[in-house]
Amino acid sequence: QLQLVESGGGLVQPGGSLRLSCAASGFTLQYYAIGWFRQAPGKEREGVSCISSSGSSRNYADSVKGRFIVSRDNAKNTVYLQMNSLKPEDTGIYYCATHWGVVAAWPLREADFGSWGQGTHVTVSS
Repeated sequence: QLQLVESGGGLVQPGGSLRLSCAASGFTLQYYAIGWFRQAPGKEREGVSCISSSGSSRNYADSVKGRFIVSRDNAKNTVYLQMNSLKPEDTGIYYCATHWGVVAAWPLREADFGSWGQGTHVTVSS
């Protein structure tokens, strides 16, 4: 069964950090670009970051640039999103998804992504 599973979410104070993981089972992530999306309460889902299959190309939404870092470890079949200097507006459900190709165009388009995880909740609050 092909599956993506996000983990690492939780409750953190403003200014804190979290590292999200996106692990694949049943298939190999290394052939795909991976996107991270988030959906804040009452808002539409938005693209946050993406990384190419090789890891050589990365993109970030302006709202997270300089604070978030996307990386991948193809040997572990896992992609990460390191989130630093978190703000209350970073609160939401974070999803990872596989792109149909090796590099994702920016801004991200959900239609270009096939497999999605179930999401992990991130709450930034004091």
